[in-house]
Amino acid sequence: MPSARIYWRSSFAVIACTMSAPVAEPQPALLVRDSTIDDIAPIQQIYQHYVLTATATFEVEPPSVAEMGLRRAAVLDSGLPYLVAELAGKVVGYCYAATHRPRPAYRYTVEDSVYIDPGCHGRGVGSALLGELIARCERGPWRQMIAVVGGSDNAGSVALHARHGFRAIGTHTSVGYKLGQWIDTVMMQRTLGEGDSSHPQQPADTPR
Repeated sequence: MPSARIYWRSSFAVIACTMSAPVAEPQPALLVRDSTIDDIAPIQQIYQHYVLTATATFEVEPPSVAEMGLRRAAVLDSGLPYLVAELAGKVVGYCYAATHRPRPAYRYTVEDSVYIDPGCHGRGVGSALLGELIARCERGPWRQMIAVVGGSDNAGSVALHARHGFRAIGTHTSVGYKLGQWIDTVMMQRTLGEGDSSHPQQPADTPR
């Protein structure tokens, strides 16, 4: 904010008073990186919040730290990215891509998941995570990414995905029941890389 000058008149003169603009505190840089085993405990804490209080996930019992570690290992074993966002040395969000469905013909389609520390919404964490996740997946063989958004009223997640090129492709109405309410899922999709404009490099019916 530039310096502001306030003018007023006395019976003798016009006096100028300058108010100095406050100096902005430097903001810590947000780092998006590959997750490590040491990140599992804060990841579990973030996810537990959504399991217990929100419809973004349809789980109702928080998984343990050990279980979250096994899930991360399964993602990495499939060759897909599992990322965290770190701010001032603290994990403030995570995301990963997983196989959309297990049958072999789905092998070029992945599904994303993004979870943010509830105290860090509105700071660009989700956008930084999803942007890097998409970039990583585009460097691999995958051609489509699906988002399954829990709750038609989850405007933040719908907007986040729309900013990153996802389009709404349909709604599954009242397919979940949690926290005393019926819940929709909003389906969104975006192309990765060449999408369906070319065939994959490996034979069409050979599983990875």
